[in-house]
Amino acid sequence: MDVFEGAYGDKRRAAAISRLRERIVSRQSLVVRQLGGDRAGELAAHRALDSCHVTPGETVRRVARRTAAACVGRRVVVAQDTTEVNFPGRQPRGLGRAGRTGETPGFLIHAAVAVDADSEAVLGLVDARIWARRGKVTDRRRRPFWAKESARWLSTARNAREWLDASTTVIVVGDRENDIYDVFAGRPDNTELIVRAAQDRCLVTGGLLFDAPAKWPVMGQQRVRVPPRRPGEKGRIATVSVRAGTVRVCRPLHGGRGAPAEIVLTLVEAIETAPPAGQEAVHWRLLTTLEVGTFADAAEVVRLYRLRWRIEQTFRMLKSDGLKLEECQTHTPWRLFNLAALALDAAVRIIQLVDARDGSERPATDVAGAAEIAAAGALQPTLEGRTTRQKNPYAAGGLDWLSWIVARLGGWNCYYRPPGPKTMGSGWERLATFARGFTVGYDVATNGRKM
Repeated sequence: MDVFEGAYGDKRRAAAISRLRERIVSRQSLVVRQLGGDRAGELAAHRALDSCHVTPGETVRRVARRTAAACVGRRVVVAQDTTEVNFPGRQPRGLGRAGRTGETPGFLIHAAVAVDADSEAVLGLVDARIWARRGKVTDRRRRPFWAKESARWLSTARNAREWLDASTTVIVVGDRENDIYDVFAGRPDNTELIVRAAQDRCLVTGGLLFDAPAKWPVMGQQRVRVPPRRPGEKGRIATVSVRAGTVRVCRPLHGGRGAPAEIVLTLVEAIETAPPAGQEAVHWRLLTTLEVGTFADAAEVVRLYRLRWRIEQTFRMLKSDGLKLEECQTHTPWRLFNLAALALDAAVRIIQLVDARDGSERPATDVAGAAEIAAAGALQPTLEGRTTRQKNPYAAGGLDWLSWIVARLGGWNCYYRPPGPKTMGSGWERLATFARGFTVGYDVATNGRKM
């Protein structure tokens, strides 16, 4: 079933958004003129994006349903973060304040992706919120928690727990901006948190949070893969010393209204003692609701926190490294927000497809629907050669199997000229187009004609 089937109150509207979704992935572009293919297609795309029935929230909910199906029975890390989309030197009307000075027009995206805790593979988009910041914030400390932008960290955790199946083990991971007392106090049931500490909080037992690990013994050393900080850099392997212990954190003077006077958490500290020359030493202080009794438990917390880089990778694919959302030519806020929601889903899917090139044990259903998978099975015999090396080496139904077929159809972003109409696209778009007209019994070799 198509992700958007029955969405937006009109099947034609849903079909137009579905076509946009596939073309963003295959053409890796957010220029509506290119996505439309011709003038009529461009106008149809603009009408769909401009419709009051098409909302970023509905788009995200539809995509999250497929992600939830892929997460059933798994242990999942939900990595969340916020990014700004800025338009320096341009004046799109209706956008908010962004940039360091707040003078650059732009908007914000807070998103969360599900990552398999064992294989470290991206399973899909879980939640997203897109908004423009209006005016200046006043009386920040007097406002209730749910009236602040920071409430997004807790609402995302709650949405993840609500939308994912009860059989899914959910571990929500966030950076230092996620270190909020109300988030720990209000975390959903059956949900664990791992947050990098930013506040040197007061402890019930006296002293400050950051000083506590100095009294604890080193539990062991761990090798950690450190992702690159910016595009073009290479990641590295860091050896860190790990300490862990239980802390009782006091409610802050400002904030935490109605929350307990104290919260019992586990603090895991990972310190790199001998960083390479010119490299900043790794120093992570991780607050978690998970129980840590052994070095293996502490090392697992550090490993799971490292998976947060998957949401950063998603934002890079959305922006500078991939789809270049900041360079799109759509200026109307409503259209732009709808396009951003589709682009966010596309960024996740591109990462999934690229990861699958090297082989994957995940099922094809994590990325494709039943129609695409059935179409891929029908097309496979026409793409294979006579020798063993020319045949698909992967088991049918796997993501690596699907990746091989898409690559043979034209690659992820390689243009092709199919028989018939002179349209251009990639292997994935060709598969999606064929799937829309595919029915059981379709003869690929004769293009559906009876001989």
